[in-house]
Amino acid sequence: MAAGLGSRMRPLTDTTAKPLVKVGGRPLIETVIGALEERGVADICIVVGYRKEQFSYLPGKYGNVRLVENPEYSTKNNIGSLAVAADAMAGSDCFVCEADLFVPSERLLCRPLERSGYFGKFVPGHSDDWVFETEGGRITRVCKGGDDCFNMVGFSFFRQPDAERIASAVREAFESPENGQLFWDEVVDRLCRRDLDLVVHEVGPGEIVECDTVADIERVERTLGL
Repeated sequence: MAAGLGSRMRPLTDTTAKPLVKVGGRPLIETVIGALEERGVADICIVVGYRKEQFSYLPGKYGNVRLVENPEYSTKNNIGSLAVAADAMAGSDCFVCEADLFVPSERLLCRPLERSGYFGKFVPGHSDDWVFETEGGRITRVCKGGDDCFNMVGFSFFRQPDAERIASAVREAFESPENGQLFWDEVVDRLCRRDLDLVVHEVGPGEIVECDTVADIERVERTLGL
């Protein structure tokens, strides 16, 4: 998902789409693509919107990349990005990834993934971020705010039957105008409260770095010694 305005990273995003902001000379989105390619992902669908023309070089550089436009990126929430990619999502096992992440190791996704779930980082104490409530290893709630729980880090993986179910639910929800401001994860939350069987795939500190602000970029580059 690469359609957003990236307003929290201004002034860099005044002229550059956020996923194309560079860390150590490499665009953020290309660190995500690298991890997907290392996993052997055959089809990478990038949903674009803001400054969409800047992504046009990617299909030529990576033969398995294609672009899909979200024309409502500026007025709807990210449910719109998943809705336009729903057909691509429904047909096979798939990853759903945010594009404004820095992935230091391309081996990140090269682990056994037998069950559908979100990648998550355990955060002790209180977090105001998106978190997962779990019971018996199963995610029972996807919500904002929690204590001593796993935080969302921008990657998820779904086996085909679960991917198809989520894609269908997202598409159906997006057809109702009142749902235009939903996060797609809120649709997943509704399914988890019923019977959708998801787990947390744990990642350690620094394995996935969320880059929301200029300060985040500077912090990563300091860590890398740049």
